Amino acid sequence: MGDQVLAPAPTDYRKSVLSNTFDVTEHIQSGKNAIGVVLGNGRFFTMRQNYKPQKINTFGFPKLLFQMDLIYDDGSTQTIISDASWKFTADGPITTNNEYDGEEYDATKELSGWSEVGYNDGKWLKALLVAAPPGKVTPQPTKQMKVMQKLAPVSINKLKDNVYILDMGQNFSGWLQLKVKGKKGEQVKMKFAESLQPDGQLYIANLRDARVTDIYTLKGEGEETWQPTFVYHGFRYVEITGWPGTPTVSDFEGHLVYDQMTTAGTLKTSNEVINNIVKNAWWGIASNYKGMPVDCPQRNERQPWLGDRAQGAYGESFLFNNASLYAKWLDDIEESQTAEGAIPDVAPAYWNYYSDNVTWPGTYILVADMLNQQFGDEQSIKKHYPSMKKWLNYMKTKYMKGFIVTKDKYGDWCVPPEDLKMIRSQDSTRTTNGQLLATAYYYRLLGIMERFAKISGNEHDVTDFTALRSNIKIAFNKKFFREQTSQYDNGTVTANLLPLYFGMIPEGKSQQVFANIVKKLQYDNMHISTGVIGTQWLMRGLTQYGKADAAFTLASNKTYPSWGYMIENGATTIWELWNGNTANPQMNSQNHIMLLGDLLIWMFEDLGGIKATAPGFKEIEMKPSFVNQLNNVEATYQSASGDIKSQWKKEGSQIKWQIEVPANSTAVIHMPATSAASVKENGKAITNLEGVSLLKWENGTATLRIGSGSYEFTN
Repeated sequence: MGDQVLAPAPTDYRKSVLSNTFDVTEHIQSGKNAIGVVLGNGRFFTMRQNYKPQKINTFGFPKLLFQMDLIYDDGSTQTIISDASWKFTADGPITTNNEYDGEEYDATKELSGWSEVGYNDGKWLKALLVAAPPGKVTPQPTKQMKVMQKLAPVSINKLKDNVYILDMGQNFSGWLQLKVKGKKGEQVKMKFAESLQPDGQLYIANLRDARVTDIYTLKGEGEETWQPTFVYHGFRYVEITGWPGTPTVSDFEGHLVYDQMTTAGTLKTSNEVINNIVKNAWWGIASNYKGMPVDCPQRNERQPWLGDRAQGAYGESFLFNNASLYAKWLDDIEESQTAEGAIPDVAPAYWNYYSDNVTWPGTYILVADMLNQQFGDEQSIKKHYPSMKKWLNYMKTKYMKGFIVTKDKYGDWCVPPEDLKMIRSQDSTRTTNGQLLATAYYYRLLGIMERFAKISGNEHDVTDFTALRSNIKIAFNKKFFREQTSQYDNGTVTANLLPLYFGMIPEGKSQQVFANIVKKLQYDNMHISTGVIGTQWLMRGLTQYGKADAAFTLASNKTYPSWGYMIENGATTIWELWNGNTANPQMNSQNHIMLLGDLLIWMFEDLGGIKATAPGFKEIEMKPSFVNQLNNVEATYQSASGDIKSQWKKEGSQIKWQIEVPANSTAVIHMPATSAASVKENGKAITNLEGVSLLKWENGTATLRIGSGSYEFTN
C-alpha cells in the first residue's frame, strides 16, 4: 500500500527506529481480513555481517514491529500486533537483497494469494519473538523516498552474443524496470555502471567490491514486469545478459528514487557551462538523497559523510526544499555523539570513524545555521545546542594547545592533483596546514555559536565564546601570518581564504592577503586550486572582495581542473575528483556533490541576486554581480516566505531587472545607475513611488528598499 519505497528512512538502530503510519480504512473489508508484509534487509542487515567488523556496524537479522488500531462505528477499539501467532517464510521470490550487491528475484517462486484470506500457510514457520533493536521507536519526521521521475533509455547496443549495453543517457540512482517475455526459468541479469571502457564494456573498477547486479528469473507466463524492491543502484549504463530474444529500449524504464521533496529553485543564464553545471548538480543531489544525504550511490560506500555537506547543504537548499531531510540528519548526528562529546565523520555511525577533526564534524553546526537562515528553523538550534556545545568543549579540552587546534584528519581534501592519474596531490605547495584549517574553522563555528546561544536562551555562553574567539585570533595570526609577505603559512588559496572570509585578518591587511589569493589564481591560469574545504568559501570570497569576474571564470572554465572539464568529458552529474575520468579507480565516483563547494550558493546569491538577510527570507538582499561575461540570468526560488524571482538582462548599456518579492517580505536591491534619478520602475521615476524607497546612491549603485510585489527596474 502506498507509493513509498525503501521505507522507513535509515537511522542508527541502536539509537532510534523510525516508524511509518498509514490510514488503512479503505483496505479493510467486512468479515475476515489478512495482513501481509514483505521485509527486506536495508541498512539493518547488510548480509555482510563479517565484512570489516572493526569498521562497519551491523544490527542483526531483519525484524518487524506491526500495530494496527481499529476504531469501530460504535466507538469500540481493537489493536492487532505482530506476535507469535504470525507466520513467515523466507522461501519467497526475493532470494537475496543487498544495497551494494543487488537483488535477485525468482518469479517461479511467487506465492499466489499469500497476503489474502484463505491462503494455506501450513508450510510456513511460526514467527519468532525477538528482542527489539535498542533504539527508541519514533515517528519518521521526513517524507518517504519515492520514484520521483521516470526515464526512457536513449539506446541499446549489442556488445557480443547475448550481451547488450543499455544507455540511460543520464547518471542517476534508483533502478531499472523491465518488461520481458520468455520461458520459465530463463534468467535476465542486469549489471550497473556509470561509464564504459573504450571497448564498450562496463567500467566497474571504481565500484570496488560492490557487485551491483540484479537477476530476474522468469515464470514464463506472458509479459512479465519487474523492478527490485529493496536495493538501488547508481548508474547510467546497464549490461543486459540472458535476454530472451532481442531487447529494445521500450523494454526498460529507469526510476529515479529520492526523498519526496519539491524542486525549489531554478537558474538559467546566457552561459551554457553554468546551465549544465546546475543541471548536473540537480541530478547529483537528487541521486544522493536516501533518507539521509549520502556521498555516492554506486560503490560499496554510500555513506552520510559530514564533510561533503558543510556548505553543500546550503547550496542544495536553493534547488530542493530539503529542510526536513537535514533536520532529521541533525538528529542522526546527535545520536552518533559519544558520551565524551566526539562526533564522527559519518552519521548515522554506520562506520566507526571518530577521527576527531573540526572540518567534518563542524558540519553539525553549519547545517543548523543553514536551516535557520534558509527556512527560519530555530527549533533545530534549540534542540541541538547542548550537543554542539559539548562537542566544541570536547575538541577544546582534548586538542587545543595555546589556542591552536592541533588535530586534523583530511586536510583540504581533494585538491586538484598536478598529474591527471593521481588521486591526491603530492605537491607540498598545494597542501594547506591541517592546524590552520582546524583552528580557522573552530573560530568560525564559535561565531555561529554566539548567535545560537542567543536564539536558544543561553546568552550566558556568549561572553565565553567571544573571549575564546579573541584568543584564538591572536594565536592564529601569531602562528600562521607572515608579516613580510602578507600571506598565511605557505600561501595556498585556502590558507589565505579562510582567515580572510572568517574575519581573522590583522587590521589593515585584508587587501594584501586578498591580492595573494588573486596572484595564486593567476599563477594557476585562473583555475581552481582548492580542495573540499577551500572551495566551500571560494566563490563568495572572491566576489565579496570585488572579483566576481574571476569567480565567473573559475565557474565557466572548460579545461582541467574545473566543473566545465567534467561536462566536456561527458559528466551528467558532479564527480568526486576533478580528474574523475582519469584518476586511479580506487576513488573516482562519478556521482558526488562535495566538489560543488559554495558554487550553487554563489550562483543564486551572487549571480541571481537571491539572498536571505533575515531567517526564512523575511528580508532579502538582491545584489547580483552583473559580470561582463553574462548577458542575462533568470533565477527563481520557492522560499519559506513565498516565491522569489530575479531575472536580469543587458540591453546595450541598459539593465532590465524583473523582481518578485513574496508577501510579508521586503528586499534591498542594488541597481547599477549613473544617478539615482536614472533608475526607473516600469518606466516611472522611483521618486514617491509606493513600495519603493531610495536608501542611498554611491559609487554608481542605487540601493533601494522594496516591499512585496512584482517590479521591473531599468537604469
